[in-house]
Amino acid sequence: MNHRPSRHARLLAVGALVIAASGTLAGCGSGDSSSSSPATPGLQVTGAYMPAPSTETMAAGFFTVTSSGGADTLTAVTSDLSDEVTMDTTEDGAMREKKSFAVPAGGTLDFTSGGNHLMFAKLTHKPEQGEKVSVELHFAKSGTVRISMPVKSATYNPKTGH
Repeated sequence: MNHRPSRHARLLAVGALVIAASGTLAGCGSGDSSSSSPATPGLQVTGAYMPAPSTETMAAGFFTVTSSGGADTLTAVTSDLSDEVTMDTTEDGAMREKKSFAVPAGGTLDFTSGGNHLMFAKLTHKPEQGEKVSVELHFAKSGTVRISMPVKSATYNPKTGH
């Protein structure tokens, strides 16, 4: 007696595996936003993006950090795109570099256009729209969270998605 599953049964099994894998992968991150590292269950990074830079040497980056646990501090940011990534804030129309940013317990830390933001200087290359830039966020308590920052159009608005 032949115990090989029918072609139909094999296709159903493969389809079930694809659906199961898709669900598992979807839990790891979501498209344009980034997810927290498994080592940092209290932090989640979302809405990460980089507007396509207009120059060959500088770019900006934006995202939101949400803490579902205790307070933490973002102490540094690194990226293969640049050896000089700074964390800046804009106050009274002037950009000022900061050494760290507090993430409040159960709260959020926003990096948005016109407010807190990342500056990438001396770029290794000019990232193009559609590219993804690897960024590491270094936290005092939670360690390193790796995110993928998609490069959007220079005029991208996260509120409208365009």
